[in-house]
Amino acid sequence: MGMAMQMARERMAITARVASAIILCLLLTRVAFSQASGKTVRHHRVAEEQSNPDLAQAEAAIQHKEFGAALSLLKKAVAADGANYEAWFDLGFVNNALGNTDDSIAAYRKSVEAKPDLFESNLNLGLMLAKSGAPDAAQYLRAATRLTPTAHADEGRARAWLSLGQVVAASNPDEAISAFLRAAELSPKDPEPHLAAGPLLEKQNHFADAEQQYKQALALDPSSADALTGLANIYMRGHRYGDAEESLRKLVALRPDDAGAHLQLGRMLAADGQLDAAITELQGALKMAPDNAGVQRDVADVYVLAKKYPEAEIQYRTLLASNNKDAELHLALGQTLLKQRKFPQAQQELIAAIQLKPDLGPAYGDLAVAASENKNYALTIKALEVRARLLPEIPVSYFLRATAYDHLRDFKQAAANYHRFLDVANGQYPDQEWQARHRLIAIEPKK
Repeated sequence: MGMAMQMARERMAITARVASAIILCLLLTRVAFSQASGKTVRHHRVAEEQSNPDLAQAEAAIQHKEFGAALSLLKKAVAADGANYEAWFDLGFVNNALGNTDDSIAAYRKSVEAKPDLFESNLNLGLMLAKSGAPDAAQYLRAATRLTPTAHADEGRARAWLSLGQVVAASNPDEAISAFLRAAELSPKDPEPHLAAGPLLEKQNHFADAEQQYKQALALDPSSADALTGLANIYMRGHRYGDAEESLRKLVALRPDDAGAHLQLGRMLAADGQLDAAITELQGALKMAPDNAGVQRDVADVYVLAKKYPEAEIQYRTLLASNNKDAELHLALGQTLLKQRKFPQAQQELIAAIQLKPDLGPAYGDLAVAASENKNYALTIKALEVRARLLPEIPVSYFLRATAYDHLRDFKQAAANYHRFLDVANGQYPDQEWQARHRLIAIEPKK
């Protein structure tokens, strides 16, 4: 009776959790600055006579990746001529190759001071500062975007714009988006700027623009898992489940052994109501990641949506074996046991849930149902009293309270709650309304 009235609410809650999980989990994990554009470049010098023999030998050593020898020669070169921007530049490059980040930054600063209009020095200094998290990285990358590379001009400018966008993405997303779009213009065959712009546009709720960026990236690289992931996220936000499924199936085809890909497809299918297909994908993910609690929870939740309650019970119990202090898991197991009419076990789990989390409002309503079915009417009333302090009253709670008082032969309280139930039921619970009216006839004093 009361339990049946709650089922629709619980099903909606689980569906909402599964649907929100895919949006939260379909995040791009790729926009790490150091991965995308942190590698510094060599300065392509204009051909000229090299008057400093140490610098000439150092550059020959660099060509052969003999960085230790180059370092000694370059230190002699800058000691002899502190204004030699090329020697400072090479010293910055070599120190970076040797992992001496602070020394590399200091050398690049000297190179920029000696020749402020050199593209490569500004770019490399900006990249090194970004790598170290220095706040002035953007200053030098902006300068690089206004300068001309000594070779491969469009490629160099595109890299500067892309690097600038990555550095300012958190602090100035509008500038970052503009930078990424400029990089895309300069490097039309590179999917990277589109993949970088997409997440920022998503965060600004410009979903149509983000979709276009991901589509352009996918056109340039049909095997881009990041583009497919981004598109799936956009489609899920817009409840475009057919489009999301297409993107995620392509992702699974690209990564058949990736549990995460199967997990996201399973979540999407569950949100779309394709429960059997969702279970297949989630079971596949679980085989690949048997100890992943998130996958286990999704499998259990989708079993509930599919009304496969015994299977859900097994999963929840497995989770609780290693997460016995998780109140939400005890609640989920308790609700699943209610659906199987295992009322004593359900009551036990729901009590465990509220002991762990006393403000877990929904658990008190479910506990009231279990206690009523177990004929523990005093516990039913107590659970409903606590629920009323945490959540708004609903028709079911009035009816449960009324029947509990009725069984305890407190007819005054029973009648009061039957009346409250009838005042708010509005014909939604015909069987219970019939019962309430007839009990009122039986228990109220005759006038």
